[in-house]
Amino acid sequence: MKILTNTTRTEILAGFTTFMTMAYILFVNAAILSDCGMNRYAVMMATALAAGISSILMGIYAKHPFALAPGMGLNAYFAYSVCIGMGIPWEVALGAVFLDGVLFFILSLLPIRQEIVKGIPLNLKYGISGGIGLFIALIGLQHAGVVVKSDATMITLGNLKLHSVILSISGIFLSGFLIAKKVKGALLWTILILTFIGMFIKLPDGKTLTQLPNQFIAIPSLEIFSITLFKLKIWEAIKLGLLTVIFTFTFIDMFDTLGTIVGLATKLGIIQKDGSFPRVGRVLICDSIGTMLGALFGTSTVTTYIESAAGISEGGKTGLTAITTGILFLISLFFWPLATAIPKEATAPALVIVGLMMLEPMLKINFEDITESLPAFLAFIIMPFTYSIAHGLIFGIISYTLLKTLTGKFKEISPVMLILSIIFVIYLFLGK
Repeated sequence: MKILTNTTRTEILAGFTTFMTMAYILFVNAAILSDCGMNRYAVMMATALAAGISSILMGIYAKHPFALAPGMGLNAYFAYSVCIGMGIPWEVALGAVFLDGVLFFILSLLPIRQEIVKGIPLNLKYGISGGIGLFIALIGLQHAGVVVKSDATMITLGNLKLHSVILSISGIFLSGFLIAKKVKGALLWTILILTFIGMFIKLPDGKTLTQLPNQFIAIPSLEIFSITLFKLKIWEAIKLGLLTVIFTFTFIDMFDTLGTIVGLATKLGIIQKDGSFPRVGRVLICDSIGTMLGALFGTSTVTTYIESAAGISEGGKTGLTAITTGILFLISLFFWPLATAIPKEATAPALVIVGLMMLEPMLKINFEDITESLPAFLAFIIMPFTYSIAHGLIFGIISYTLLKTLTGKFKEISPVMLILSIIFVIYLFLGK
């Protein structure tokens, strides 16, 4: 007697496929958030738990094969722009992430979300996506040692003779090769291979690049997990007036999620004439709840992953695919000792490749209209050059409104853009 039907087997296999393409986030997220003082072990457990529960919730409530995890770009903004750049303690930043989830949840229940989405120009959205990609790639190159500080030019080329740098550069091409060959979990395999090779690379202090833990599998440690569990400071985030931070989290979260789920729904073939699809509201609610859970556990904004398309390509059509992915993330909780064994040089190639993938929307920008292309370009370049996603958003939105006004195209400015521009001008020139 068959235990699993062909359909069920296909859904479970699709869930495994999605997990393989997403599992890199366990190590990459821990590496990024540890840069702002968070415990790597605790972050990896928070990542696994948030991704697991959120994906299972998506499968049960929304019944779509969409998996979730802490979002790339949002984790970089959390660590480098908010915590390091603004000097905000990570506990307070988690409070801002939680408020982002609450705001996103409210917007998901109201029709106003559609007006906000429509109000942001398409070309500007493309530039923002590309800017986040370039920012992530820059972080990856810094982790690799390819880009380093310079007193003369701010940044410059690193020492390419170092074995650790050579390893990271090799990893970029290894990832590209595996992706070209359509190997599932290409980024994860690259991280694991580079980590293994790192065991044989000696550093100047005599230690090896990869420091293996005493054990690879262990029962999740509540003592370590408690370092980030429920440590968010919501009231402090409100008292510090982190409205721009909360808005940026919500803005990126909303558009990243909407763009992702529309793309996934299109791949599923369920998009309707009005651009919607069945249970879209439930998908957004699951996404916002995931963000709140992630903040409670101790990680940056949780969002729906475009890597879910890998599972859909394998035949995943129902919530069982997302549930399977979620269960695998929960199982990965037992591998938390690996968190510090993965050197940043091993995760750096993944950041560069993810950055590349986020540049694709730039091809759709209307470069024939300077009032459309310049704001998108400013958002694109200001993010990495100021090390701030928020600044890129602000300059992109203000410049769009200003250019349209100066060229007599005021009617093309939506009320949403006008209101945001006024708020950001006040923030830049009358704020702190």
